Amino acid sequence: MIAVVVAAATAHENAVGITLLEKVADDTGAVKKALVDQSFTNAVVAHGEKVGIEVEAEERDPAQTGFVPQAKRWIVELVRDYEYQLRTAESRVYWAMTAMIPRRPTGAAAPTWHTA
Repeated sequence: MIAVVVAAATAHENAVGITLLEKVADDTGAVKKALVDQSFTNAVVAHGEKVGIEVEAEERDPAQTGFVPQAKRWIVELVRDYEYQLRTAESRVYWAMTAMIPRRPTGAAAPTWHTA
């Protein structure tokens, strides 16, 4: 995980995308390209250029109908949460990741206290 941006449901995804690009650019210089879906506007692409991240929109094949998973996209997790502070919700994401990241090198699927 590189960055987390938590926003109200009323926030436009382009504003969130710009905020996320800004945060990624400030926190790391290693990200050079971001893949987004076609709903992001030119404002996100322009902001990516401004902060040194190429933003490429993954466009859907117009011949396909119905739900078709795209090969490459931003990986996001949408959750319903009732926190009063956005910072609190963001901290919960980081807290959850501290439980998951140490298991990745070992291939463990769940913490040992979850298994019988």
